Amino acid sequence: MKPKHQRLLLALIAVVALVSAGLIAASALREEASYFYTPTTLAAANVPPGKAIRLGGMVQKGSIVRAADGVSITFIVQDQERSQKVAYRGITPDLFVEGSGVVADGRLRPDRVFVAESLLAKHDENYVPKELADIDMTAAENTQNTVSQ
Repeated sequence: MKPKHQRLLLALIAVVALVSAGLIAASALREEASYFYTPTTLAAANVPPGKAIRLGGMVQKGSIVRAADGVSITFIVQDQERSQKVAYRGITPDLFVEGSGVVADGRLRPDRVFVAESLLAKHDENYVPKELADIDMTAAENTQNTVSQ
């Protein structure tokens, strides 16, 4: 076999190997991908129990119920139209409070309760850390105006 043919055959084998590796990776990622749902889209979708999904919305006021073990909670995630019951076992993020945004990774049980494996608490642009909540910002603004003059 001529060297030119050997190089062509080697390049062809490399292309086939790369394409097959890409297909295997895409297949594996498809099974592990979690899709984002709000309570309304989750109710409309036909999501089978046990499939990994991501649920996002606002924590309904008055819905957080902490169990006696100290690490299990249930709460309700809502959007403008629907709500979804969520169960979680673990330490909640510091920003996880009623009325705040939350994104939960997990799966639906057969009884349609969402079992969260992780919680991400969200906040808006008006967020102020707990340590700074007592500071009078008007006094700080007046001081800043005095200094700049």
